Amino acid sequence: MGYCVALPPGYDTGNERYPVLYYLHGLFEHDNSWKDHSGQQTWQNLMSQGKIGKFIVVMPEGGKSFYVNSFDGKERYEDFFIQELVPAIDQKYRTIASRETRGISGVSMGGYGALHLAMRHADVFASASAHSAALMAKFPNPLPSEGRWGFYARVLQEPFGNPLNEAYFDANNPLTLAEHPDRFSNLKLYFDCGDQDRYGFDAGAKALDQILASKGFPQQFVLRPGNHGWSYLDQYLHFSLEFHWQVFSQAEQAATAGKRGLR
Repeated sequence: MGYCVALPPGYDTGNERYPVLYYLHGLFEHDNSWKDHSGQQTWQNLMSQGKIGKFIVVMPEGGKSFYVNSFDGKERYEDFFIQELVPAIDQKYRTIASRETRGISGVSMGGYGALHLAMRHADVFASASAHSAALMAKFPNPLPSEGRWGFYARVLQEPFGNPLNEAYFDANNPLTLAEHPDRFSNLKLYFDCGDQDRYGFDAGAKALDQILASKGFPQQFVLRPGNHGWSYLDQYLHFSLEFHWQVFSQAEQAATAGKRGLR
């Protein structure tokens, strides 16, 4: 499985360890999309401006997996991510290999994946964010073969069954997982979406916000002016990067204070 890694300035000349952010790409994108678009430049600009500190960004190839284990068992992406990729990154790179300094983020399908993985594995990630997450409460029954829903159905058959297994879709859906925030009570969460999202994912983002708010979960949600894709991320990616850095820096400060207290 391919992946790209962005290393902060000074990594090659020092021995410092760094927090890690996993960034998940959207549908029809790939592990280089972060670099091919504005992601890499935004991350670098924020560091040079002093708005964020240094951390590693890991961008794995996700295909059309939605970052879940497929219903037919042929592609166990979630298992690969948690059991193989995260440990491999911690072994190969100078990471701070702890939950408190490990975050996950993504856009569209990757936003779905970031929410799904963080909610199911809050022991692995301390922070999660999503831009324009591909959140859908449910599908019409029967599913149409044309139009937007027909497109969704064809795409989702790969991870969620052909024909689409609605029970499996529901079990993995972040909107369903959000009904039980006690399972990820210590997770820091930020998400946003464009108010003119061409796929209608703003409705899913609002639904997620309402579910979490009704459960008393302290998330950060913002509906922003804009559409979908990198035209949206060009404007707003910096919010999630700054959010994760705030979590990372607080963890590092707490760890430093703890070491001082042991002296």
